[in-house]
Amino acid sequence: MNRYPLWKYALMVFAITVGALYTIPNFFPDVPAVQISSTKATLRADAALETRVTELLKSENIPYINAFVDEVGVKVRFADVDVQARAKDVLSKAFNPADYTIALNLISDVPAWMEAINAKPVYLGLDLRGGVHFMLEVDMDGAMAKAADRYATDLRSFLRDKKIQYRGILREGYGVSMRFADNETRERAKFAINQGHPELLLQEVNGETPRLLATLSPEEQKRMQGAAVTQNITTLRNRVNELGVSEPIVQQSGATRIVVQLPGVQDTARAKEILGRTASLEIRMVNEDKAALEKAIAGQIPYGSDLYTERGGHPVLVFRDVVLTGDRINDAQPGFDQRNNQPAVHVKLDSVGARIFKDVTRENVGKRMAIVLVEKNQSEVITAPNINEEIGGGNVQISGSMSVRESNDIALLMRAGALAAPMEIVEERTVGPSLGQDNIERGKNSVLGGFIALILFICAYYMAMGVISALSLCVNLMLLVGLLSALQATLTLPGIAAIALTLGMAIDANVLINERIREELRWGASPHTAITAGYERAWATIVDSNITNLIAGIALFIFGTGPVRGFAIVHCLGILTSMFSAVFISRGLVSLLYGRRKRLDKISIGQVWKPPVEALKNFAAPDGSKRTDAPRP
Repeated sequence: MNRYPLWKYALMVFAITVGALYTIPNFFPDVPAVQISSTKATLRADAALETRVTELLKSENIPYINAFVDEVGVKVRFADVDVQARAKDVLSKAFNPADYTIALNLISDVPAWMEAINAKPVYLGLDLRGGVHFMLEVDMDGAMAKAADRYATDLRSFLRDKKIQYRGILREGYGVSMRFADNETRERAKFAINQGHPELLLQEVNGETPRLLATLSPEEQKRMQGAAVTQNITTLRNRVNELGVSEPIVQQSGATRIVVQLPGVQDTARAKEILGRTASLEIRMVNEDKAALEKAIAGQIPYGSDLYTERGGHPVLVFRDVVLTGDRINDAQPGFDQRNNQPAVHVKLDSVGARIFKDVTRENVGKRMAIVLVEKNQSEVITAPNINEEIGGGNVQISGSMSVRESNDIALLMRAGALAAPMEIVEERTVGPSLGQDNIERGKNSVLGGFIALILFICAYYMAMGVISALSLCVNLMLLVGLLSALQATLTLPGIAAIALTLGMAIDANVLINERIREELRWGASPHTAITAGYERAWATIVDSNITNLIAGIALFIFGTGPVRGFAIVHCLGILTSMFSAVFISRGLVSLLYGRRKRLDKISIGQVWKPPVEALKNFAAPDGSKRTDAPRP
């Protein structure tokens, strides 16, 4: 008899239940929504704000599905994108942009209890869900200027460690100018720099004071430009991951351009704000000469200094020499200042940065230090506190006139890493949700058409066993979609093609099993024996064929990029679910249909051709042994 153990039936029920539970959320579509979030710590997104929003929408006769408050802000769902656009226009006019941010969004309509167990719809790619496409150009001149700033800081520390006195070190163009007291000191510095920094070309400049001009060699410039693009790609990926965008595409296009695709993002302004910001941090000393400050305000800025405005509105004159840069940041987290409970950013420096910061604070006790945030070549002093004591340990707190959201953004950008060079968006495209919906419908129809054709053929050719194969194929599709949803993978048009291919390949295993059962019946085996032998002897062939396909899928995943990797992921997962459903699920269904019958005369598996009796005597069994169960004439 072909009875299945109870634990296998329990495993079948568990797999089908879990698969169905994680597949169901995909039947809840994403709906357009508008998100209202506060930009200031004093303004809270609460029930009062929700009431204000809903009353405003009602007064303008704008219908909405519902509104609710979460940790981000107030979110309002709408029936379609046209109503969503009208609502955003109305809310943007009613709320001060300095206090609130109005952003477009797409929100899943999945019940809260499903979201609690992470049962969410599968992520859709840019071609299915819609989103934004950016082409960014890396400013190589900015990369070289930033490299010169970094070398100015490094050379300052290097000469100090070598105990070589210098009168000043400043960036000059794409190089670093170093002034010395005499020619002998300059020669000592030249020898030490050649030994410690062989990538620099040194040029002696004579004048009132001996100088050395350090510039990067052509080979180093080429290497640094390539490294700038690579670092920017890594930084952009980190920023996008911090933003929570699912399966973005960030890749190089040409020598100096980077392609960024963000599926599901409707608020292009917010995406451009985060991706385009450089947010590099510089620590400089404040020039506390009051006469110099007054001259700078009048328009006569002293050489070697810059005039900025602190966030409180006070002018600050800072030295151009950079004491420490954001390259030394290991981590940055938003938080609050323990003294006045205002938003702040807690920064952790690496070992070199901690040592430099400790030395600077020890040597400048009683003086002011400026924390400068540089974005798109525009600098802003966040705060300029007094140094009361030596600060060690590498933990720095940045506080000032900033909102909670701004502290989160600054921490995000610092944590994700500073861009090696500024970038400009040279191309921007938006894929609307309607176009994505059209692609979804076409992909769904193609999969559904192939699925129905397979079921009709398999049921007509194998009768009841074909129906079982069709049911296992349905379970296979459900498990695959449920697995993609549970893993929160991203589905694109190539992924839909992989699903269609998976269904076509999955039926091969059922064909192998059914044909093996037919062959056993053809050689005179009893129905129960044929079923058992069919599944056992077809298993090795199924495993071999699927392993070769799995190897090909893994190779596509390792060496492919973008849509190719998406295809490979769905392909590999489909192979695993196909093996499970074709062997485990279909075997259990066959056991339910035939397993409890002690006497089984025949199996509904279509036409079974039997060879003549003499052929059964003369030919060997499929495994090579002589048939012992051949009927006698």
